[in-house]
Amino acid sequence: MDRDRFPTDLLKDQTAWYLTYDELAVAPAGAQTAARRRLLELSRRVVGHPFWQTPAGTPAARVALKEIARTQAKAGS
Repeated sequence: MDRDRFPTDLLKDQTAWYLTYDELAVAPAGAQTAARRRLLELSRRVVGHPFWQTPAGTPAARVALKEIARTQAKAGS
């Protein structure tokens, strides 16, 4: 499944989720609250996206979305 099959906002949110998760992993103990809140908000948006209610929203699509988003996050987009 290529990235053009996913709604832009869904792919953007999943990519931001990975970037935020990586930030949280290196944040000092006292500076994690904002990143945790952002991660929770992004999780809510990704999981609750209407795309998952369509026939295209299969478990395989979830895996593909994560793979594409992780690649984009590693590339720094």
